[in-house]
Amino acid sequence: MEHKVAETNGEHVHSMKCGHTKLLHNGHVDFVESNGHLHHRDGDHFDECEIAVDSNNPDQESVVIDSEIHNDNCGHQKVIHGDHVDYIVNARLQHVHGDHVDDHGTVDPIA
Repeated sequence: MEHKVAETNGEHVHSMKCGHTKLLHNGHVDFVESNGHLHHRDGDHFDECEIAVDSNNPDQESVVIDSEIHNDNCGHQKVIHGDHVDYIVNARLQHVHGDHVDDHGTVDPIA
């Protein structure tokens, strides 16, 4: 993955108590911004990170039965996954696909 320094608000410093959703991902902690972008500490700054489309988090049609159609106001954290937005629901990525929701695999939230 390309090294990309995250654009952050200089007034906020991510920490285990900062209030952002946190995911254990690729051996580090990612902080999920409200826009769905992931940031992780890299020395004196934060880098952008992403949940890749792979066998653990596929981008395929796998319909979730009895799921709500998520949106910016549904209460679930959105997260960038590949070229689209998913929502974290019970440690799984759910992707709105027309009139249904697809399961895009697991994530590892930190309480």
